[in-house]
Amino acid sequence: MKYLIAGLGNIGPEYELTRHNIGFLVLDFLAGKFDADFKSDRLAFKCEVKHKGRSFHLIKPTTYMNLSGKAVNYWMKQLKIPKENILVITDDVSLPFARLRMRAKGSSAGHNGLKDIEAATGGNNFARLKFGIGNDYPQGRQVDYVLSNFSKGEFAELETHIERAAEMILSFGTIGIGRTMSQFNS
Repeated sequence: MKYLIAGLGNIGPEYELTRHNIGFLVLDFLAGKFDADFKSDRLAFKCEVKHKGRSFHLIKPTTYMNLSGKAVNYWMKQLKIPKENILVITDDVSLPFARLRMRAKGSSAGHNGLKDIEAATGGNNFARLKFGIGNDYPQGRQVDYVLSNFSKGEFAELETHIERAAEMILSFGTIGIGRTMSQFNS
């Protein structure tokens, strides 16, 4: 069983610890648990981890957030992974900080990375793990907020929630999305 796990973010040191890069941060943590190293590959940094007889192909698209679909579609086809075995990790301003919510499919809710994946893969029928980043920003300042670093208080709590997100990814591949949602979604 093969799974494609796409963590969304932007490449470059200026984006490394921003709220918008939570997908990259979660995959970095997961790869670290398995001593796997990301290598630069076609349209993404990529590595593979094995867990309970399953292969998890982790990608961090190098196309920047708004063109994430190009990388996801390429690797889905290259690895011959069906859409039901794809999971996208993304930030979500509509969820409170660190709230994790997995969905089997759904709307992009205005998230440009998800919109591009939907357009490139032909629909919204892929799983997503939304990581809440809160919405503590003045009206019209969403872009500045998502591209800013986590606060000191948030940063102190971040690893615990990233670890839980990594557990959810492995659960998605081992016990399935339905059981994972009922076990982890709050």
